[in-house]
Amino acid sequence: MCRSIKTLRPPAQPEEATEEEIRAAALQYVRKVSGFRAPAAHNREVFDRAVEAVAGATAELLDHLEVRGAPARRAS
Repeated sequence: MCRSIKTLRPPAQPEEATEEEIRAAALQYVRKVSGFRAPAAHNREVFDRAVEAVAGATAELLDHLEVRGAPARRAS
């Protein structure tokens, strides 16, 4: 996968992931999958929607993961 995407769950990251970190990971994922660093104007809307969808799915995943030995995460 993309080396720029870092693990956002404990214990790899002691603090709760920020929205900015989640969106950055989503952006890297969409860039990797699409093969575009920056999409052409005619693909911008679908690219941006994909980033938002991946960010939302990532936030939900992190909010509901149960990691043994880690403190419980707050639900957003």
